[in-house]
Amino acid sequence: MPEDLPKGALLVLGASEEHIPLYQEARRRGIPTIAVDMRTDAPALPFADTALQISTRDSDAIADALGDARPAGIVVGASDAALASWHILGLRYGTPFVYPRSALAALDKAAFHEIVASCGITGYGWTASNDPVEVAAKAMGLRFPLIVKPVDGCGSKGVTRVTGHDGLSAAITHARAHSASRTVIAEEFVRGRQLTIDLFLRDGKSMMTCVKDQGLTAGGFVVRRISTAQLSPADHDHLETSAERLCHALGITDGPANFDLVLGVDGRGRFIESNPRLSGDSIPRLHAAARGVNVVGALIALALGEPFDDYLVPTRNAHAGVELIGSPLATDGELVAWEGVTEARSIPGITDVERYAKQGDLVKPHVQSGHKIGMLVAAGPSAPGVASALEAASALIRPVVRPIASAGTVHTNGSAGQMATPAAKGES
Repeated sequence: MPEDLPKGALLVLGASEEHIPLYQEARRRGIPTIAVDMRTDAPALPFADTALQISTRDSDAIADALGDARPAGIVVGASDAALASWHILGLRYGTPFVYPRSALAALDKAAFHEIVASCGITGYGWTASNDPVEVAAKAMGLRFPLIVKPVDGCGSKGVTRVTGHDGLSAAITHARAHSASRTVIAEEFVRGRQLTIDLFLRDGKSMMTCVKDQGLTAGGFVVRRISTAQLSPADHDHLETSAERLCHALGITDGPANFDLVLGVDGRGRFIESNPRLSGDSIPRLHAAARGVNVVGALIALALGEPFDDYLVPTRNAHAGVELIGSPLATDGELVAWEGVTEARSIPGITDVERYAKQGDLVKPHVQSGHKIGMLVAAGPSAPGVASALEAASALIRPVVRPIASAGTVHTNGSAGQMATPAAKGES
């Protein structure tokens, strides 16, 4: 056993920016943490007590590195890659909470469509195959436009919207390049209101449900803004009941889950994807700002076998929103500085300003969820007030990025030292 591994620690599988609140909450409660991440520069590592530089997918290597150390609990944040290890290591160490193996089915988008159908929930046309010829042929029989993506992808990687037959072949090739199984799914584009729903369950019933509107980047599939949705009681109950039914089918009786869906003009929710874990994109901070609930604290308590109901009792009823910040460039760049941070923090209603990238970091175009470099959270008594606060703050905060043509080469855009900052309202 490595001597620097603390006893009775919480093993956290992942150290991305999405995991920072987990380490912060554990430290606040005096619980030592062991981080697992193959990256030496992972943003959450400074918040951990110690770290193992190992892939979160490699459960055997993690167990070997732990040696005789037995974690008091195991937890995962917004990371699909670590979910199988969460289950395997939970069984191996007999932790109070073992992630259900059945929930892993949700990571296969085709399997999830079948689960939706088995629950009697309204679906839509789709086809999937690891044979590009087959998926193309079957996709021709669907209603265009189509969304073509890897069946096992995440973070908006490899996704293309296809409006006609001519673009299908290239979209399939693009999706296969981002699929570990080389399997592609083509789905009919569902028109309606883009929503997500988060739940935290105990004994199969949701103790905390939050439905949110999603705004995407211009012309892309990456979430840019998320805000609490204003729904009728009937729509809310319909979506919550459907989501609980899906959790039951996935074997999720305790803990978090979230779903992407579209609320159609017919009032039916069509569930597109499932994330059987905590939400990413700073959604736990949105829950805290809107309802005063602590889903991160609840997850840690669940992992340690402690009661978690109290973490999910709402203490306020506000509106809240998250604005995700990406690079202002369409090419790779180097972050030179952040400007306007103090001014953005001073906007009434802004509750959090977080920067994930620091000076000198390589930043990529915001075409994948994992390429975001910061975020803003706002809360207030009205939805328009929250939107105004986010607009004002995002117009002030500016990541200054120097374009990079290739390794070690810097674009000057026609003048030495010229750099790019976002356009008005922080557009990326």
